[in-house]
Amino acid sequence: MFVPKKMFLTKGVGVHKDRLTSFEAALRDAGIEKCNLVYVSSILPPKCKIINRSQGLQELSAGQITFCVMARNETNEPNRLVSAAVGVAVPTNKDSQHGYLSEHHSFGETAVKAGEYAEDLAATMLATTISIEFDPETAWKEREQIYKASGHIFKTMNICQSYEGNKCGLWTTVIAVAVLLP
Repeated sequence: MFVPKKMFLTKGVGVHKDRLTSFEAALRDAGIEKCNLVYVSSILPPKCKIINRSQGLQELSAGQITFCVMARNETNEPNRLVSAAVGVAVPTNKDSQHGYLSEHHSFGETAVKAGEYAEDLAATMLATTISIEFDPETAWKEREQIYKASGHIFKTMNICQSYEGNKCGLWTTVIAVAVLLP
């Protein structure tokens, strides 16, 4: 049984005439192009330590099967803003309770807006599992305070890559990734 012990966040952007090569360039920019990526759903395991990007990249080997939660978006429309974000919600009792990761892909949203939306998604998923009462219609900043004041959600964060589509119509790909390590 594989339960990740570490996680790091990374992001990238790629531009190329071919869609697939644009994605490859985004993976290279994120530093994870040498891995065989396996997409998983949205659970941050208990006891999973969040490490920085440079530490995480040092632990990767060429050809390694690497589990990740990835948000990806792409366009070949000139000047179209694309964003990809991953949100993270860590419970206070991170030794025995799982947290959440979320993916968000959007058009026309700034990195700040897309990142906050992904963070909100992850925090809301965690809040619903630990019965924190909230009004889903309130703004993220208000709910963030409610979540943290409850004493059950320790930390939220996000990583987002936003980029304008290439002005000549080349494929532009953005990715945001939570990489899970043994």
